[in-house]
Amino acid sequence: MPSPTHAPIPPGTLDMLVLKTVAAGRELHGFQIAEAIERESREVLQVEEGSLYPALQRMLIKGWLTAEWGRTSENRRARYYKLTPAGRKQLAAEIDAYRVVSDAIARILNPAT
Repeated sequence: MPSPTHAPIPPGTLDMLVLKTVAAGRELHGFQIAEAIERESREVLQVEEGSLYPALQRMLIKGWLTAEWGRTSENRRARYYKLTPAGRKQLAAEIDAYRVVSDAIARILNPAT
């Protein structure tokens, strides 16, 4: 169970969060991606390993990410991920779709008076 400061990642948003995190710049390995999402969400969102690695594999298969094996600063073997042009296009589509749904929910929660 998540701690009181953590909330589950909303269904259907993990790919968007991972793609956005990887799009931010340098190549990252899985643990760095999870840490960045947690840090950028101010410790609210926590990516579980059991969700992250299957999502990364799915995005590799779809061609949204590429990956190369490398070494961490602790000299551990890790797979480093990088966004592809197809991934950048998918990220834009996912952000647009998320905004449509988010705006619709906001209208329901805050109806005009």
